[in-house]
Amino acid sequence: MTIGSLKHAKEKKSRKSKQAVVDEQSPLLPNKHKEDAGFDEFDGASFSGAVFNLSTTIVGAGIMALPATMKSLGLILGIAMIIFMAFLTEASIELLIRFSRTSKSASYGGLMGDTFGKYGKMLLQICILVNNIGVLVVYMIIIGDVLSGTNSSGVHHAGVLEGWFGAQWWNSRFFILLVTTLGIFAPLASLKRIDSLRFTSALSVALAVVFLIVTVGITVFKLMNGTILMPRLLPDVFDMTSFLKLFTVVPVLVTAYICHYNVHSIENELEDSTQIRAVVQSSLALCSSVYVLTSLFGFLLFGDATLDDVLSNFDINLGIPLGSMLNDVVRVSYAAHLMLVFPIVFYPLRLNLDGLLFPSARPLTSDNLRFASISSGLIAIIFLGANFIPSIWDAFQFTGATAAVCIGFIFPAAVTLRDRYGIATKKDKILCIFMIVLAVFSNVVAIYSDALSLIKKNSSPSE
Repeated sequence: MTIGSLKHAKEKKSRKSKQAVVDEQSPLLPNKHKEDAGFDEFDGASFSGAVFNLSTTIVGAGIMALPATMKSLGLILGIAMIIFMAFLTEASIELLIRFSRTSKSASYGGLMGDTFGKYGKMLLQICILVNNIGVLVVYMIIIGDVLSGTNSSGVHHAGVLEGWFGAQWWNSRFFILLVTTLGIFAPLASLKRIDSLRFTSALSVALAVVFLIVTVGITVFKLMNGTILMPRLLPDVFDMTSFLKLFTVVPVLVTAYICHYNVHSIENELEDSTQIRAVVQSSLALCSSVYVLTSLFGFLLFGDATLDDVLSNFDINLGIPLGSMLNDVVRVSYAAHLMLVFPIVFYPLRLNLDGLLFPSARPLTSDNLRFASISSGLIAIIFLGANFIPSIWDAFQFTGATAAVCIGFIFPAAVTLRDRYGIATKKDKILCIFMIVLAVFSNVVAIYSDALSLIKKNSSPSE
């Protein structure tokens, strides 16, 4: 071994030791301790493993709601917004990484605490709880829709198991979600290190690609047969209400790219932490490509009949050879994808709740009782939410208009504008002001539009 390699090894060891100390005060990160027997041999995550984990964080259920945004915005504006949000997300994450390194903060929570004190850190933790619980509820709703069926505008869309075996007590939504929770979510959620999920993350990305390939293939086949009508290229705006309704897609687009809460965890497990920006850029490039293709071909395939959850559209006769089998492949592959994404999003949720409830307790990974109690309690809450919230669009708009926009844009912008270390450029501050104005305005209008539509809907029968 050369002197240079010895020096590198010492620096690497020093960096990991430092992270372990910071982790004591950071609920966003796994803690490494000598008593964690299985952690001693971990030498760092690979670049590909980090890309898969971050991509899995991004490509969750948001992809299923994106074709419905095309129905609202039209293809041209819809695709442009997907690409624009990818660039805006990369810019906000770059700010987080830069300010974290300057402040020597090993987590998003640590950075918020360094900038705004303990209340800033607590606010971030609460937002992550709201966002991640909402997202995981959406995952369960989609899995229930796919396997057990759903009702939309008085029309029943049969689930895969219902189509195969007919309506049975064991393929009801409640029972399917119960079995999925106990048999898949609980075991995967019991893993204590995020890099342990790299193989399930790779499989989940592969399943999302299977969904995309089959959808593209079906759409191309129908285009060649001339059975697909020309979709709307621009939004259909005819009055102020329809104009304001366009802003209801912003929370969905914001939620589709939220991954900020896992960036530091992935960076701290990287073998070479300087690769984190390349990891982020690679993941966003991959995910935005999948988003654009899914939105484009999903909307081409179903047009104005596209549902809030496009998977529910795949229960009709597509008018192609082997259409029924391809429908099932699409739905089952994506339901399996969401099952494997669940633990990646659950990981920071559990750590943040523990940091909020037990800020002075010993590390969560070294307390099996507390680890099991928090995990089971959160899974129970998510399970109940999935059985009572009717639509993924409702859940996306709530989390996107509240917690997600804070995590993704408002908090990174606030840290930059506060600029404790004087490293923000004029360009950074202009960008941050733009992010805050866009986020606040869009979400206020989205909430107002939703409330106005609800009021009109409830008052119409009495008129």
